[in-house]
Amino acid sequence: MLRFQRFYASGWSKTAISAKTSANTYNDLIVTKSHNKFKLFPKYKLKCGLEIHTQLNTDKKLFSLSTNDPFQSINKPNNHVSYFDSALPGTQPVLNTQVILYALKLAYALKSDINHESTFDRKHYFYGDQPLGYQITQHYSPFAKNGCMVLRRTIDGINEEEHKINIIQLQIEQDTGKSNYLEQQSYNDDIQSLSLIDLNRSNVPLIEMVTAPEFTDLKQIRSFIKKYQNLIRHLKISTGDLETGAMRVDVNISINNYPRIELKNLPNTSSIINAIQYEYSRQVNIIENGDAFTELASSETRGWNGMQTVKLRSKETIIDYRYLPDSELPVLRLDPLIMDDLSKIIPELPDEILEKLMNEPYNLALKDAKILTTNSNGHDEMYTHEQLLTYYLATFDKYREMLLQKNNKKKVDYKLPTNWILHDFLGNLNKLQLKLEDCNFTSTKFAEFLTLIHNESLSKKSGKLLLFYCMENNLKDPNFQKLIKDFDLSPISEIDEAELDSLCKTILSEVDDAELVKNIVSGKRKNGLKFLVGQGMRLSQGRIKPQLFENTFKRILNVKW
Repeated sequence: MLRFQRFYASGWSKTAISAKTSANTYNDLIVTKSHNKFKLFPKYKLKCGLEIHTQLNTDKKLFSLSTNDPFQSINKPNNHVSYFDSALPGTQPVLNTQVILYALKLAYALKSDINHESTFDRKHYFYGDQPLGYQITQHYSPFAKNGCMVLRRTIDGINEEEHKINIIQLQIEQDTGKSNYLEQQSYNDDIQSLSLIDLNRSNVPLIEMVTAPEFTDLKQIRSFIKKYQNLIRHLKISTGDLETGAMRVDVNISINNYPRIELKNLPNTSSIINAIQYEYSRQVNIIENGDAFTELASSETRGWNGMQTVKLRSKETIIDYRYLPDSELPVLRLDPLIMDDLSKIIPELPDEILEKLMNEPYNLALKDAKILTTNSNGHDEMYTHEQLLTYYLATFDKYREMLLQKNNKKKVDYKLPTNWILHDFLGNLNKLQLKLEDCNFTSTKFAEFLTLIHNESLSKKSGKLLLFYCMENNLKDPNFQKLIKDFDLSPISEIDEAELDSLCKTILSEVDDAELVKNIVSGKRKNGLKFLVGQGMRLSQGRIKPQLFENTFKRILNVKW
């Protein structure tokens, strides 16, 4: 493995940079607007397509045995660089087959047509962070075509009932290195601009996905990006982080079918949305001012600087990449039966899991189902969503089984596992900084705990105390009956009526809002009674049933409703 000096530098003069910047004329910087007031006009039709580059989290790089971890090695530039990554003459690419498996998973999930004989091509251009002088990609015969992703109102929150986004192609390609720009003082006190090159990212495997220009509003774009990001995390092929560059999105935008404008340098979802808003308004202004035939006559590429889109290059300056087949890489031929084998290892997809959770017997609300199916990047968290989903399903099944085995006459409350796991249990994990995989409170014990709540052998308030105690001490096999007895948490099944009256009168005497009590009696503020009951539950630590408090307050206040 070849190790470089921490960085190697290619000089960039300030003059060159200034000249590059000066090409951005005043016309490029027009249009200031409030994003809060943004809206699409029926007269000006928005049409967008996305190009998404996804870094694959394979163990090794695409065509070498270098370790693939550009994010972890960010503070160790040029630490994972092989001879091929640095384009040492005479080195040749060797395809990493793990990349093919990851690409197959994504193509399958996106319902794409797999190309059983795809090829690799060279995309020629010279830049400091591309030492080969070309990028290996799949221009002529990509890995997969004709996929799709369907957005739905019920799941993705778009305006239409359903909106299908067609995917033109998926192609495998290598990532470039990374340029880091700085200025330093030279020996004669001049300021010199430098471009420092880090090749840790060079030859990291990418999948480029190109969608058809079928997005017509911002909700669709935002929903698609979130859905795609969740999919690649669910398939475990990428972290999907926009901020670290593991997922990079370029936008092609056109208004009223004028030539498309490509937007680049979009580091996160808010930048993507803000850039589209700005560019839409900029083009609308140009059309309304009658300048479309000159200003929007040809395609161009624009960057986003956080405030506005800025012209990078026009059609006249588009690079001729001189695509050529890569002579060192053979045709990638796949077995015709490979999809049959692949279907056996693809996990249930997020939309399928959502549909299952939102129907019988779980009947989860969409927001709760998404907690169980939306995958995060996995950094510094108490649980993965896969672990949480497995835990929830196991608890739910055992809880239902326990109640059905006991021929429980009371209707099974299927919301109990959802409420207790997604709120109290997760809240305790975060509060105690306890990872789910280290938690000894098993799904079986949780199901047993929930049956106590369901059968009213333990009040909800006492249950919260008991659950926190078990998790705080990370008890392996808690004896609930003993703990309930030791901490005196059993519900009070029989209570002296005089004692209850006394408690309720004490609560009423401490209410300093006479108008509240008056409105409760008249029925103007019926919810006020819940406040009184809540005070009673607090004082009794939840051991007295709320219905007893409600009946007693009504009797004392002579409430007729």
